[in-house]
Amino acid sequence: MRDSSILDIAADASRYAQVAADRLGLRVVELTDIAEHHAAANLLTRVWQADSASQVIGADVIRAFAYSGNYVAGAYLGEALVGTVMGFQGDGHLHSHIAGVDPDRWGSGVGYALKQHQRAWALRRGILEVHWTFDPLVSRNAYFNLCKLGALPSAYLPDFYGPMTDGINVGDVSDRLYIRWQLDSDRARAAARGEPLGEDTNALRAGGAAVYLDRAGDRPVPAGDLPDKGQLLVAVPLDVEELRPRDPALARTWRFAVRERLTVALAGGFHIAGISKDGFYLLESA
Repeated sequence: MRDSSILDIAADASRYAQVAADRLGLRVVELTDIAEHHAAANLLTRVWQADSASQVIGADVIRAFAYSGNYVAGAYLGEALVGTVMGFQGDGHLHSHIAGVDPDRWGSGVGYALKQHQRAWALRRGILEVHWTFDPLVSRNAYFNLCKLGALPSAYLPDFYGPMTDGINVGDVSDRLYIRWQLDSDRARAAARGEPLGEDTNALRAGGAAVYLDRAGDRPVPAGDLPDKGQLLVAVPLDVEELRPRDPALARTWRFAVRERLTVALAGGFHIAGISKDGFYLLESA
């Protein structure tokens, strides 16, 4: 029998998920039939600016996920599907494979409502961790994952997916951060209550955090050697999604600058502990 404290956390998670959906007038539900799976595949194709669903994920795969008892959900505003998220069960965790929100709804809270639904679904099944990957250069996603949800990265994965052909990732290297969302942690519970966890770059600088990768205008600026301990700040572009089509060479420069600094710091005993609203990862020594 599951621990009663986990059952209590699961009940709270379901309540917070419903609050997040109700705030936006959303209906967040599991997607169970093939028409819904086609709608989800079509939405993700638009989000990734892909030529076809096969470049992202097809309705057949979504169908297989759902039919085999995995997690496939969507957020509806009226009759319109405005967001979807899906994942499969791994070794003691749920791997959240893909999530997307209609670009017209970015920043509105749809993604947050979906992920809170996912958290409640997992906790009701005794699953305490959700894992996924994300592009470390996309600061808005990093802030969402680390601060709005309370998850934390555990590994840097260079070129994890190999070459990708969708409209967003084509021509870039698919480096990813691997993230773990500990669903019963204080961070996740605070985030579910609507308490963001962002860092203050100016306060960290004033408190002695070493800037390990800085930003000057659009450009990355390596700044010093790795210290033995303490706190580090590693910058990412303010808006890499705008930068990629405007200056692909500079976006690539950022890719390898961030890769070098984060992999060296992680290998040197630091871990990623947060991110600021203005796009500086906070790393702390063990």
